[in-house]
Amino acid sequence: MPVSPAASGPAVALLREFGAADIAHPGGTLIAHLQRVQGQLAAWGARPALQLAGLCHAFYGTDGFPDALLPLDRRSELAAVVGAEAESLVYLYASCDRAATYPTLADTDGPFHDRFTGLSHTPDPQARRDFAELTAANELDLARDPAFRDQWGPELLSLFTRIRPLLSRPAWSDCQEVLPA
Repeated sequence: MPVSPAASGPAVALLREFGAADIAHPGGTLIAHLQRVQGQLAAWGARPALQLAGLCHAFYGTDGFPDALLPLDRRSELAAVVGAEAESLVYLYASCDRAATYPTLADTDGPFHDRFTGLSHTPDPQARRDFAELTAANELDLARDPAFRDQWGPELLSLFTRIRPLLSRPAWSDCQEVLPA
């Protein structure tokens, strides 16, 4: 079930306040991308906190998108709008050092490398699944563009095949549809 406009509206307003509607991003603007990611997660049946994290996943920048909308010392502002659980997922997503984390992401005890602190930790199984699902929703939105898919599709399919145990059935199905072998 999609997050209600009452729940997502304040997050959208905050995104607009920090300029997400004015930042170019593949497929249009950053805010349009973020809303598509949220919609994809909703279509896959993700719980509300994960949908809100999908909507807000770029607030602190990411390993692949360095433009932060909000500095890390203001995390409480995002938490006040989306809740502590969703904000924690946004931080987890933004903090990922992809090159160091992706190879062992599907391993129960695989280290998760935080690019902000330089430290590693082991997320619990639910956090790993949430991270994987958000990663799939984000990357599949980008991969719907043929040029992006041509450049990154094989690498993404390899990643999603490796982390398949962490993905929901609908997410894996979309991975196969968008990124054919």
